[in-house]
Amino acid sequence: MKREPKRPKKPPAAAPLLPDFSHERAHIAEGFWPVVGVDEAGRGPLAGPVAVGAVILNPDDLPVGVDDSKALTAEQREPLFDLILAKALCVSLAFASADEIDTHNIRMATLRAMGRAVAALHMRPRIALIDGRDVPPGLSCRSRAIIAGDAACLSIAAASIVAKVARDRMMARLDSHCPGYGFARHVGYATRSHIAAISALGPSPFHRRTFSSVRPEDVVAD
Repeated sequence: MKREPKRPKKPPAAAPLLPDFSHERAHIAEGFWPVVGVDEAGRGPLAGPVAVGAVILNPDDLPVGVDDSKALTAEQREPLFDLILAKALCVSLAFASADEIDTHNIRMATLRAMGRAVAALHMRPRIALIDGRDVPPGLSCRSRAIIAGDAACLSIAAASIVAKVARDRMMARLDSHCPGYGFARHVGYATRSHIAAISALGPSPFHRRTFSSVRPEDVVAD
């Protein structure tokens, strides 16, 4: 009897690549230092601010394990937040409130907060790497937008973690000021329970009143 040839074993799946420092090193080689990564958290929720983190990492002491905040659990983000604050050369935070979002729209409010985050750094960056397609107007340094930068650029990924953890903590505190909405649970996103709470209680002072499901014409009373 002929034996069937053994099927070759499948190679093990490659581990997903983490963001690295190559974008920053390329700019440093061109003479642009310091390099700051900038990212936001909270564009989509119905309530609460947009948070923006700006992080200048130390090229000689980079934090290990940093990834796009969306790829991490809350339990993974918390120790990385502390690690980034311990190792980074400079970190700043800025927020755009619900009122600012309603006044200027979510895109412009986010860009305004990004500009404030960069301006608040105690080190003056030579270039800012921004997650997304847009760069804030009026920056005092060069800027470059990187689509999906939080998944590719270490400084932007670090900024995404700083912004996400800071915003989640703020929403947990708002929960005690506005009980009944469940802010600590859904951090402002449009869950069924959140929309039901808006319908029952009406919008809080922290809701974005220009957003669907919060606008008076979209709120269905019981």
